[in-house]
Amino acid sequence: MTTHGEPATGLDTPPVGPVSRIGGTGTGTTPPPHGDTTPPPTGDAAAELRWALTRLRAAIDVTAYPLTLPGADEARQLASALRAQLADYLLPRLARLDAPLLVVVGGSTGAGKSTLVNSLVQARVSSVGVLRPTTRSPVLVCSPLDAAWFRQGELLPNLTRTTTPGDRPDTLHLVTAPALPAGLAFLDAPDIDSVVEANRTLAAQLLAAADLWLFVTTAARYADAVPWELLHTARLRGTAIALVLDRVPPAAAEEVTAHLTEMLAAHHLDAAPLFVLPETVVDGQGLLPGRLTEPLRAWFGRLAADSEARAAVIRQTLDGAVGALGPAVDTLATAADQQATAAQALDERVRGGYRGARRSVEEALRDGRLLRGEVLARWQEFVGTGELFRTLEARVGQLRDRIVAAVTGRPAPNAQLRTAIESQLVTLLREAAATAAEQTAAAWQTHPAGAALLTPELSRPGDDLTERAERLVRDWQRSVLELVRSSGGDKRFVARSAAYAVNATGLAVMIAVFASTAFIPTGLEVAAAGGTTVAAQKVLEAVFGDQAIRSLANRARSELLGMVDHLFGEEAARYLARTAAAGVDANHGDELRTAARLVGEARSAGGEAAAR
Repeated sequence: MTTHGEPATGLDTPPVGPVSRIGGTGTGTTPPPHGDTTPPPTGDAAAELRWALTRLRAAIDVTAYPLTLPGADEARQLASALRAQLADYLLPRLARLDAPLLVVVGGSTGAGKSTLVNSLVQARVSSVGVLRPTTRSPVLVCSPLDAAWFRQGELLPNLTRTTTPGDRPDTLHLVTAPALPAGLAFLDAPDIDSVVEANRTLAAQLLAAADLWLFVTTAARYADAVPWELLHTARLRGTAIALVLDRVPPAAAEEVTAHLTEMLAAHHLDAAPLFVLPETVVDGQGLLPGRLTEPLRAWFGRLAADSEARAAVIRQTLDGAVGALGPAVDTLATAADQQATAAQALDERVRGGYRGARRSVEEALRDGRLLRGEVLARWQEFVGTGELFRTLEARVGQLRDRIVAAVTGRPAPNAQLRTAIESQLVTLLREAAATAAEQTAAAWQTHPAGAALLTPELSRPGDDLTERAERLVRDWQRSVLELVRSSGGDKRFVARSAAYAVNATGLAVMIAVFASTAFIPTGLEVAAAGGTTVAAQKVLEAVFGDQAIRSLANRARSELLGMVDHLFGEEAARYLARTAAAGVDANHGDELRTAARLVGEARSAGGEAAAR
């Protein structure tokens, strides 16, 4: 094996980046429980940073991106990646800065990662895939002295530890190698460009948990796009990186190495150590010749033996990962704001639709349209035949009408009028609700998040709307009668009238609600009623007084509109429940920014402590 592109400090010195901002000794203090927001004692930089990161993790956990919006999928993926990095690496590593250094070996399909790992530890600990893609558990190789730390599962806690090989990507196969020095461990990750999505996802997760990423590529694959995307991400995170260029034909070694070096410089990775491995034949155990792997094994050996060098690598990667959280969380906060804005916009479209329905009912009460048709006919019959005037007299009116109804089999005129009023109002409410549902559905359909939430039944009124509207009108009619009964006070009319007189007066008040000026008929209403409405009004005014009849009509109208508001509120709630169930919170964006700011402050405080 030959080397090229030595680190700035020389091949004998492990790769060390800028001065770390991470302070504290990290001697095994347990990180605070997930979601615990109790500030730690001041003066412990690592503890303060762990507290801030725990708070950030809690903020990320409660923030969802459920609405279908541009960028929502990316936000969900980013949030998942940050949660994994916090749980898999940042929090456990901050708890134990002196834990063994984890080298994740990653690369393209067929790059020879497993063969390289086996050769570095001088044992067949990781199976080499013959068929591609290979689906198997990732393999972590460590010294027997470090096995207890990795078995505890603080790093990568969602992977179940196992001591036997398997094909489940949610397990971590632990292997000890006596030839591997303490303080250093290798993790053979799945192919970063695997055709199996689960393999690619796991590879990215494992690379995010690396203290040092050993990237393995070949002379035939080193220019592929996928590896360079991950290398770029690792550089932005500040992850310590070393590279192995494998299977290089001797005749092309100089040309390929020079080109790769140029690419590394162009990507600002020229300080990363580069090891070049020529094409060769493995031995009977499937291992590379020792003379070729010796330089790389020696380099890792020196790194394992130098606790200060290991700590520097860990602090570089840790500090870089913490520093990269700020822009990532800002992206999440922006996406959370967009979710909240979209939810509010959808809700406003709902409220606007049903406000329009309410206005249509108000207009119908003002413009006299409810005095037409069946209601007008029954009112004319009730008034024109003198029925209203007779029923305002003593109890004899009630008795007479009961006798007439029994003889003729026809309901009393007041009952027919009351039924007509009920039917007219129910029809109005049903039509207004249907229009609001249809218009709101159309408004949601034009919004990407609304279209995804929309269901067919929302575009029409609730199945029981007619029953609820009928109940509303009957309740309102009863309330009008009670209003008439209670508003009479000391009027001589109430003192001498029977319940039937109250009913007749109540019907007149209901008709008054349908007039534009509190039962002062104008225009079409006068012409249609042929003057009988005015005549009826004069009788009522004689009993109650002009102001009293106005007041009764206004109060009855207000009560009706209040009931209509409740009915339409129930209809709108069908839509609002869809956005509420999504779990979008308008405060989540600010909570993420606050948590990220606290992380930044803790990181800066740790850097100042380290400098001192």
